[in-house]
Amino acid sequence: MRRWRDWAARGTGRLRASGSVRLRVVHLLWEVSPGLAVALGLFVLADGILPNLAWIALGASTGHIPAAVADGLGSAAGRALLLSLAVGAAAYGLSLMRTPVQDLLEAHCSAVMSAGMQRRLARAVCGPAGIEHLEDPAVLDRLAAATGELTTTRPADAPLALAGVLGDRLGGLGACLVLATFRWWLGLLFLAGWLAVRPPLRRLLAERATLIRRATPALRHSWYYLGCAWRPQFAKEMRVFGLGDWILGRHRERWLAGMAPSWASVSRLNRRVLVFGGLIGLLYAAGAGALGLAAYRHQVGLGTLAVMLPMMAMTMQAGGVSAGDVGLEQMLAAVPDLDGIVGSLTAPAAGGGGLPAAGRPDAGIRLESVSYRYPHGGHDVLDGLDLELLAGQSLALVGLNGAGKTTLVTLLARLREPTAGRLLVDGTDVRDLDIRGWQRQVAVIYQDFTRYPFTAAQNVALPDLGREIDQAALAEAARQSGADAVVAGLPDGWHTRLGSGYRDGADLSGGQWQRIALARALYAVARGARVLVLDEPTAQLDIRAEAAFYDRFLELTAGVTTLVISHRFATVRRADRIAVLDGGRITELGSHAGLVAAGGSYAEMFSLQAARFAAASPEAGPRG
Repeated sequence: MRRWRDWAARGTGRLRASGSVRLRVVHLLWEVSPGLAVALGLFVLADGILPNLAWIALGASTGHIPAAVADGLGSAAGRALLLSLAVGAAAYGLSLMRTPVQDLLEAHCSAVMSAGMQRRLARAVCGPAGIEHLEDPAVLDRLAAATGELTTTRPADAPLALAGVLGDRLGGLGACLVLATFRWWLGLLFLAGWLAVRPPLRRLLAERATLIRRATPALRHSWYYLGCAWRPQFAKEMRVFGLGDWILGRHRERWLAGMAPSWASVSRLNRRVLVFGGLIGLLYAAGAGALGLAAYRHQVGLGTLAVMLPMMAMTMQAGGVSAGDVGLEQMLAAVPDLDGIVGSLTAPAAGGGGLPAAGRPDAGIRLESVSYRYPHGGHDVLDGLDLELLAGQSLALVGLNGAGKTTLVTLLARLREPTAGRLLVDGTDVRDLDIRGWQRQVAVIYQDFTRYPFTAAQNVALPDLGREIDQAALAEAARQSGADAVVAGLPDGWHTRLGSGYRDGADLSGGQWQRIALARALYAVARGARVLVLDEPTAQLDIRAEAAFYDRFLELTAGVTTLVISHRFATVRRADRIAVLDGGRITELGSHAGLVAAGGSYAEMFSLQAARFAAASPEAGPRG
């Protein structure tokens, strides 16, 4: 797990070394759509120039009014008035077009950037062959921040927000230049004043954004609570146990805890704004005094006054803090998370060898002194475990809940890496094999198998999605698993989408889904997988379906290196060998008959289950 954090830190370091986060946003936009980047550049120029041009032209027209009234519109003053009004009206009209243009750019930019960033994140998250990074809170926090799912701002909106802020800065700079045409020191004074005020205000905004980012764990927790209200998997118990008010209360509690530091930052920002507001007030007093004194001395005309007064107000854009600045800082805070995830998760996989894995195992798989401890776990789930799976034979693994059986499966499929020991395939360390190639050799039906909202055919033929599905292998896998009867009852057969949340979907019972999942593993075997792992394969089957599975067990596992995990000894006893996992180690190994005769923990578990079934059978009679 440490390597994910190290890579994430290096990813953030690379971002800082590359320059401004703002430049990174521009670069991201250019990568996604150069044309859109150019359009936003033009928007910045229009946003900075048009309002100033409108005020200048309209102010100038005000200065021409007295002479035009005196001499008529046909005079030079009248023509100057009409021209300045035309220019001012055109500039003002174009500036009014900024809103619909901004809305159009916002919709397009948000859609394009969001899709591009989501694809980058999805590609990065799918990059590692294992699943450990998806269990790392640091990675999950970064992912939540990078997608903007916990705040009202989204990183995908950063380019347009940045364009708006840059347009304001350009407009404010232009206003300072216009003021300098009246008194050079006045324009310089306003520019210097705003440039002095903006950095500390911006640092406060950045600090607030950072505080919100640091609150991600609490916010992620709060949104999990809220999601329980509408996610289907929670719906039944939420209502049966009346958890609605409790869930909403926990959401509020965690959300307030996460946001409290940010609100404290806002309070500090407000106090700082009041202090700086006083300094800016002195600037405006100096500007208004200079204009008033010049007007009193008849050193400026009406037109100059009409231009310079709004220009003083426009200088605020050179360094003032707006809602756009607040939102932008929040968006920018997520950019390092985006690049950090992409940079860290696309790093080369540890232990990824180049030896071909196809056709393995030929002799068998051996786990030598394998240990595994979950991150932040207090003990080893597996502790020096030794076990051998012989090629072409079946091995059943039994043990109490929490013994580490499913953990062993994830190590076998290289979804996790042992913290100690090694896994050998035909005598070769599995880390020397091509990791993706090896995973293609392992077909697994997990106890918590996934129910994809795909068609029935796609749910079974997962190994071949994106390629042509082998219809013969599909039919045979369905026959072996009993899924053929399930498919026959669907409205569109194999083409039926599975899932009740879709208009064209059909839902299945738990047992029917288990048949589909079993068919999925058997299809992978038919397509070349050499290792079959069955983790509680009959957990959701009824008694008849379970009995039918028992009868087919030898057929399903014939010639395949099979690992079956089950609490049902009717399944377990059919395996060639049986291993008992206890305390992170294999404590017993042998055939069903041999282990029963040995009288160990396996014999005890078997006798307890057999006695329970005997007591439940009609022949047993009533219990007294």
